[in-house]
Amino acid sequence: MLDESDLAALLITLKLATVTTLILLVLGTPLAWWMAHTRWRFKFMLEAVIALPLVLPPTVLGFYLLVALGPQGPVGSLMEWFGGRPLAFSFAGLVIGSVFYSMPFVVQPLQSAFAAIGKRPMEVAATLRASPADRFFTVALPLARPGFLTAAVLGFAHTVGEFGVVLMIGGNIPGQTQVLSIAIYDHVETMEYSNAHWLSGGLLVLSFFMLMTVYALNRRFRPMQP
Repeated sequence: MLDESDLAALLITLKLATVTTLILLVLGTPLAWWMAHTRWRFKFMLEAVIALPLVLPPTVLGFYLLVALGPQGPVGSLMEWFGGRPLAFSFAGLVIGSVFYSMPFVVQPLQSAFAAIGKRPMEVAATLRASPADRFFTVALPLARPGFLTAAVLGFAHTVGEFGVVLMIGGNIPGQTQVLSIAIYDHVETMEYSNAHWLSGGLLVLSFFMLMTVYALNRRFRPMQP
């Protein structure tokens, strides 16, 4: 029931979600660790900036990213000055937009997981002469494993379901920037409900399965109550 453009949109969507999730885990882990332990008095301002995509309309975020990444924007002009091409209407632009839009879905679970560890395990590791890096990788990361699982799944699923941001930044170029959400919209516009049902149903099943996996594994990792 799916044509070549639908399969191409599926591959682009999965690639975009995978790359975005990996980037967010790499960038979000040290940021979440710092936010969970810092006493900086203006931390609330940074938390508000990270959480902004939760309340900001996607088209607003996409518009300003388009302005920044376009040929006349600061980033686009800089890319042209170095001999490159503007990032708007490209896969790289989709990745940048997705990183901004899905950031709270990765950073917030990680921050909560790090904060829930508390100071005691880290202090015990310090008494055993473990270095800060050793304490982080051998104590903090294993204890925060449920948070990493939640962050990875939510970041991936949220990127898969994007519409407004990717449409503003990447447009609707089949085989290049057309993702599943935009392909569904195209099918509905042309009254091709059968294709729209297949794509929408697939996303529905995928989203439900991913969330069910998160809740099941978090329940398994949850410590037993006395």
